[in-house]
Amino acid sequence: MVDLNEVNEVKKTDFIRNIIEEDIKEGKHGGQVVTRFPPEPNGCLHIGHAKSICLNFGISQENQGGVCHLRFDDTNPMTEETQFVDAIQEDVRWLGYDWGDRFFFASDYFDRLWDYAVTLIKNGKAYVCDLNDEEIRSHRGTLTEPGMDSPFRNRSVDENLELFDGMRQGRFDDGSRALRAKIDMSSPNLNMRDPIIYRIRKTPHHRTGNRWPIYPMYDFAHCLSDFIEGITHSLCTLEFEDHRPLYDWFLNELEGGGGQRRLPRQIEFARLNISHTALSKRKLSQLVKKKAVQGWDDPRMPTLSGMRRRGYPPEAIRDFCHRIGVAKRDSIVDVELLEHCVRQELNRRSRRVMGVMDPVRLVILNYPEDQIEYFDCPCHPEDESMGSRKVPFSRNIYIERDDFQEDPPKKFFRLAPGREVRLRHAYYVTCEKTVIDEQTGEIKEIHCLYDPKTRGGWAKDGRKVKGTLHWVSADRFFPATIRLYDRLFDAHNPGAEEDIAGAVHPGSLKVLDARPVEESLGQAKAGDMFQFERIAYFCVDPKDSKDGAPVFNRTVTLRDSWAKAMKNSQGKKPEKKAKKKPEEKREKKKRRGAA
Repeated sequence: MVDLNEVNEVKKTDFIRNIIEEDIKEGKHGGQVVTRFPPEPNGCLHIGHAKSICLNFGISQENQGGVCHLRFDDTNPMTEETQFVDAIQEDVRWLGYDWGDRFFFASDYFDRLWDYAVTLIKNGKAYVCDLNDEEIRSHRGTLTEPGMDSPFRNRSVDENLELFDGMRQGRFDDGSRALRAKIDMSSPNLNMRDPIIYRIRKTPHHRTGNRWPIYPMYDFAHCLSDFIEGITHSLCTLEFEDHRPLYDWFLNELEGGGGQRRLPRQIEFARLNISHTALSKRKLSQLVKKKAVQGWDDPRMPTLSGMRRRGYPPEAIRDFCHRIGVAKRDSIVDVELLEHCVRQELNRRSRRVMGVMDPVRLVILNYPEDQIEYFDCPCHPEDESMGSRKVPFSRNIYIERDDFQEDPPKKFFRLAPGREVRLRHAYYVTCEKTVIDEQTGEIKEIHCLYDPKTRGGWAKDGRKVKGTLHWVSADRFFPATIRLYDRLFDAHNPGAEEDIAGAVHPGSLKVLDARPVEESLGQAKAGDMFQFERIAYFCVDPKDSKDGAPVFNRTVTLRDSWAKAMKNSQGKKPEKKAKKKPEEKREKKKRRGAA
């Protein structure tokens, strides 16, 4: 669970917290704060849901005695599954929040919701309509034209009660009838034009089985579930702003008759939109169904399960949600901010190791052929508590192919013919010659000489080199499977794409086999996080790794262009005022003289 000290440190002010603070001061709800996170179990949670989780649980923790419920709005059995109920619970816990015994389902209230619907019928506020879905839509009208009354709108209370009971008994076919609220077909708000309350769906429910052939609509079930649970502040995204009058209408009609309890208050905030990311559960589901990805937990997916598998720390996601804050208007957050938060957290907690992604052999001609020595290398340059690890060194090592150039450009400070560089934690080496593969024309080997007096990577005579290379012993290494994950989409706003599967970036995953990494990494465990020096942050895949055969997922690259851009923008020098022209100066002197 999130540490309360962290909650206090990140506590901030926004319009929602200001509203809640005023409600507490006025003694509304007895000064209580009860929020809820209400996912529908029809898919896995994504980073957009993380914003809502952090907001709802965070606000409850910030206020003394506050609580947050986890409630599944499971009113559509056609898309909902128990596997998603389990996955969502795991995601919320992983993110650092605990709902305790406040765990509910909208389906817990099906009997009570039925009674509420009957009450509306008896009060003349609901009727059974025989129009099908298409006919209801055609009667609804437009934003500029009022709707038309259903020909069944004026049925008697008794007839409506009888038909509604028949719906419950399963006497009618799917879509043949629906229970609608009787509000106002000329309302400027389309949501108030006699919305559907119950529809016939003869589909088994993941919890209630075949008991109910009819199910309540979200707008009806949600507000009443809030009331039943004693929710004080119902926080939801902006697309529900136009639904708020309906939310209030149901509550006022059914529970607004002067009772002691205050009705819950719906407050809307801007949903999270991130560049190069699709945050529509429907479209993410398309990616899974079309097998454009390897499942909801594919490490390229913006789902919490995918991010967890890729190696994103929950602390980084909470930090990201804190930074973006809560606003009233929709906007798009640059994905680089999220990656920056991930880098910051991984930089703090990741052990340093070495691995080579595109190896070329380097042979140290004057190093003893059969000798293996071990260097004691720190696991973190700024955290001594992480200790050190033993790294084997030998005559034959691997370096990155692009760390060598035969004809280097001016600002290339790595290895080249006749140039001396440092091997990280080891020795200085100087390139003598190269061996070319006659068939491919590529460099097969790089032959060097080393200076034994530079052990540890430093020269006692004070001479310095500009280049430092990472390396792995070619005689003692672990051949690792490396997955280089990149952004799933190239497009800035892939959510706008009709064919979301067709928009997937073909280079979003590259698999490298048998790449040399430090020998000890063969024993790495699922979930372990590392910084491969000079390359990227990696974690051990928790799904495909086996004992002695870890698979490494690239979490994020080392380069942080967002942080650099922010530093540049904050460090800009003020613009100089334009110099006045000579004639302007003369005119100014004349005005002074006249004065």
